[in-house]
Amino acid sequence: MSRVAKFAWGLLAYNLLVIAWGAYVRASGSGAGCGAHWPLCNGEVLPRAPGVEMIVELSHRITSGLALVGGLALAIAAHRSHPRGSLVRRGAWTSFGFVCAEALIGAALVLFELVAHDKSAKRALSMALHLTNTFFLLAALTLTAFWASGGGRVSLRRQGALPWVFGVTLGGMLLLGASGAVTALGDTLFPVHTLSEGLAQDLSRGAHLFVRLRVLHPVIATVVAALVLAAATFARILRPTPEVLPLARAVSMLVLAQMVAGVVNVTLLAPVPMQLVHLLLADAVWIALILMSASALRAPEPSGAKNAPLVAPTAVPS
Repeated sequence: MSRVAKFAWGLLAYNLLVIAWGAYVRASGSGAGCGAHWPLCNGEVLPRAPGVEMIVELSHRITSGLALVGGLALAIAAHRSHPRGSLVRRGAWTSFGFVCAEALIGAALVLFELVAHDKSAKRALSMALHLTNTFFLLAALTLTAFWASGGGRVSLRRQGALPWVFGVTLGGMLLLGASGAVTALGDTLFPVHTLSEGLAQDLSRGAHLFVRLRVLHPVIATVVAALVLAAATFARILRPTPEVLPLARAVSMLVLAQMVAGVVNVTLLAPVPMQLVHLLLADAVWIALILMSASALRAPEPSGAKNAPLVAPTAVPS
């Protein structure tokens, strides 16, 4: 595996940690730890007497900044080591673009004070946008690592119904992720102490939008889980290759684990650790689904080039 491939997989793993820490910032109510200042923290580069919330928010900004630097480094490395038109180049620069978008969305949340205990519709939309951009970032990084590791070009032509199956499933995952982001926000802003209290709150006519979404999210999750399992089944049947079969099994196992985690999360009234597990499992399902789709939709190989990708990355000495 080339250095670029190793770096891409490592950066993908690092971004998962950054995402989890960002979720902790939201769940702990530390989003306003640095006030309405960005990129400074309360108007200072290094606050002299930081509190707990400030430390949590500042550490997230630092880790996010490192992810931005890592994204730029990956793009430069891919640009230098791969030829013009290479999928690895395109994927790396696309990943960097989504990292920049993540930073801008995070900055907007702080500057417009859509953090901490804000309950506006603008915050709900921004959270949904943030989660959607995060999924696109993970997809771009996953494909970059996939192509840098020798994965082939994706083609939608002459693939039968598979592109439609995968497209609808991925769209469902985006919808589910967006609803989950708002639901998690509702769990933070409107906590309950018992299941009966939560049910009464959910069914109340005057319930806040964030609370009402807590009822819809499990319904959306059930439908999307069925779509994901169906997509994995189609992949196993129509593309029973050594590359696709283990990925299809991984997708099925991960989505079942995610369903169990969702039930546990609701039963335990959404404790912060369980929220983080739920989020990371959602990210894992998304990444596995992207890899399965890319492997199943691999473009037909030219004659005489068995098992060789259409666009092979230039190896970098290890």
